[in-house]
Amino acid sequence: MNQDQFNGFADSPMAPAQTCFAIVPADAAFLPHVTKGIYVGTGGTLVIVPLRGDQPVSFTNLPSGAILDVRATAVHATGTTAADLVGLA
Repeated sequence: MNQDQFNGFADSPMAPAQTCFAIVPADAAFLPHVTKGIYVGTGGTLVIVPLRGDQPVSFTNLPSGAILDVRATAVHATGTTAADLVGLA
Protein backbone atom coordinates (compact mmCIF):
# COMPACT_ATOMS: atom_id res chain seq x y z
CA MET A 1 0.00 0.00 0.00
CA ASN A 2 1.22 3.50 -0.83
CA GLN A 3 2.01 5.89 1.98
CA ASP A 4 0.44 9.34 1.58
CA GLN A 5 2.85 11.82 3.15
CA PHE A 6 0.24 14.59 2.78
CA ASN A 7 -2.60 12.70 4.51
CA GLY A 8 -2.60 15.12 7.45
CA PHE A 9 -2.91 18.25 5.28
CA ALA A 10 -6.21 19.99 4.62
CA ASP A 11 -7.51 19.96 1.06
CA SER A 12 -7.95 23.32 -0.69
CA PRO A 13 -8.84 24.60 -4.17
CA MET A 14 -5.14 25.25 -4.77
CA ALA A 15 -4.02 21.76 -3.75
CA PRO A 16 -3.54 19.06 -6.40
CA ALA A 17 -6.60 17.04 -7.34
CA GLN A 18 -7.31 13.96 -5.25
CA THR A 19 -10.02 12.56 -7.54
CA CYS A 20 -10.24 12.32 -11.33
CA PHE A 21 -13.37 11.32 -13.24
CA ALA A 22 -14.63 11.23 -16.81
CA ILE A 23 -17.06 14.01 -17.65
CA VAL A 24 -20.00 13.26 -19.92
CA PRO A 25 -21.66 16.60 -20.73
CA ALA A 26 -25.37 16.70 -19.87
CA ASP A 27 -27.78 19.63 -19.78
CA ALA A 28 -29.78 18.40 -16.78
CA ALA A 29 -27.19 16.71 -14.57
CA PHE A 30 -24.67 17.82 -11.99
CA LEU A 31 -21.12 16.50 -11.84
CA PRO A 32 -20.40 13.90 -9.12
CA HIS A 33 -17.86 16.32 -7.58
CA VAL A 34 -17.31 20.06 -7.80
CA THR A 35 -14.15 20.40 -9.86
CA LYS A 36 -10.87 22.16 -9.12
CA GLY A 37 -10.13 21.98 -12.82
CA ILE A 38 -11.15 20.30 -16.05
CA TYR A 39 -8.72 18.61 -18.43
CA VAL A 40 -9.68 19.09 -22.09
CA GLY A 41 -8.44 16.14 -24.14
CA THR A 42 -9.81 17.38 -27.47
CA GLY A 43 -10.12 21.15 -27.84
CA GLY A 44 -13.21 23.19 -28.58
CA THR A 45 -15.87 25.00 -26.58
CA LEU A 46 -16.73 24.05 -23.01
CA VAL A 47 -20.00 25.19 -21.42
CA ILE A 48 -19.96 24.94 -17.62
CA VAL A 49 -22.00 26.07 -14.64
CA PRO A 50 -19.60 27.65 -12.12
CA LEU A 51 -19.78 26.90 -8.42
CA ARG A 52 -20.86 30.45 -7.60
CA GLY A 53 -23.42 30.85 -10.34
CA ASP A 54 -26.47 29.31 -11.89
CA GLN A 55 -26.06 30.39 -15.52
CA PRO A 56 -23.95 28.49 -18.05
CA VAL A 57 -20.68 30.11 -19.14
CA SER A 58 -18.90 29.30 -22.42
CA PHE A 59 -15.12 28.97 -22.76
CA THR A 60 -14.28 29.01 -26.47
CA ASN A 61 -11.22 27.98 -28.45
CA LEU A 62 -9.78 25.78 -25.71
CA PRO A 63 -6.79 23.85 -27.07
CA SER A 64 -6.35 20.11 -26.75
CA GLY A 65 -4.47 19.25 -23.56
CA ALA A 66 -5.58 22.37 -21.69
CA ILE A 67 -6.42 22.35 -18.00
CA LEU A 68 -9.07 24.92 -17.18
CA ASP A 69 -8.76 25.99 -13.52
CA VAL A 70 -12.43 26.31 -12.67
CA ARG A 71 -14.77 25.20 -9.89
CA ALA A 72 -17.70 23.79 -11.87
CA THR A 73 -20.87 21.99 -10.82
CA ALA A 74 -22.01 20.94 -14.30
CA VAL A 75 -20.87 20.68 -17.91
CA HIS A 76 -23.66 21.27 -20.43
CA ALA A 77 -23.96 19.20 -23.60
CA THR A 78 -25.58 22.07 -25.49
CA GLY A 79 -22.77 24.21 -26.89
CA THR A 80 -19.93 21.97 -25.71
CA THR A 81 -17.74 20.79 -28.58
CA ALA A 82 -14.65 19.90 -26.52
CA ALA A 83 -14.31 16.19 -25.79
CA ASP A 84 -12.36 13.69 -23.71
CA LEU A 85 -13.03 15.75 -20.59
CA VAL A 86 -11.66 14.77 -17.18
CA GLY A 87 -12.82 16.39 -13.95
CA LEU A 88 -10.13 17.11 -11.36
CA ALA A 89 -11.42 17.35 -7.80
